[in-house]
Amino acid sequence: MTVLITGAAGQLGTELCLRSKARAHDIVAVNHSELDITNESSINALVAHVKPAVIINAAAYTAVDRAETDSATAFAVNRDGPLYLARACAKADIPLLHISTDYVFDGKKSVPYLETDIPNPQGVYGQSKLEGEIAVASVLDKYITLRTAWVFSATGHNFVRTILRLAKERDELSIVADQTGAPTWAGHIAEVLLKIVDQIHQGKPVTWGLYHYTGSPATTWHAFAVAICEQAFALDMLEKKPIIKPISTSEYPTPASRPQNSVLACAHIQKELRIPQADWRIGLKQILIQWKTQ
Repeated sequence: MTVLITGAAGQLGTELCLRSKARAHDIVAVNHSELDITNESSINALVAHVKPAVIINAAAYTAVDRAETDSATAFAVNRDGPLYLARACAKADIPLLHISTDYVFDGKKSVPYLETDIPNPQGVYGQSKLEGEIAVASVLDKYITLRTAWVFSATGHNFVRTILRLAKERDELSIVADQTGAPTWAGHIAEVLLKIVDQIHQGKPVTWGLYHYTGSPATTWHAFAVAICEQAFALDMLEKKPIIKPISTSEYPTPASRPQNSVLACAHIQKELRIPQADWRIGLKQILIQWKTQ
């Protein structure tokens, strides 16, 4: 079975490519320079040439703050790209696995968000991702849209890499403590997507639609930073642990507002696809060990 992966150079795309090697699928992985998903004719030509049995869209515009002043690019990548991929999938009668985000919600709910909760994005990034979800659902019946959150990995720019760098440079860090969410290792997301691909390959029934998937347990950015520094110190990657001071969101203003609570309820994916949440601390240790050995 041939699987086409877009966004192959990103955090999730890299993990998908690494894990795909252990499976009996023919993988065609393309990065932005090889496929611009905002170009519909390029997508159609590649799909016609490759003839995939499923497409995984790991391409996205994820610069949350920059999106506020670069909305045209954010909507082109996060809304139009998924629409064009969905159209190509509909034409070829194949499924699309697509990634979305916790930023489709406003963060004002006090308990975890369900797939059935009404989205209310507070910025361009969240709005562009929501419109991408809507575009996919409007074109395809056979699709999985997977909302996730706080993604980190051994590649690319992410919170773990930033905290580790700052911890080496400073004695004290000030980290937001009033935003709650669930860190998610890109390796775990890749495994979820590839399990779904395996189900498709084996001809098992798949319940299509919208799902939430994040790591567990929920935490705050401040507690996440503490965990990063403690793990890094235990692995002798830091000479000393910095003091990590909790601050409020108002003390760290950003161009785009962040959801105060972005915890996603993940019971639906466990029930329908039999995919449980994984502990993000396992992924954190994995990438720290990877960085240390490199």
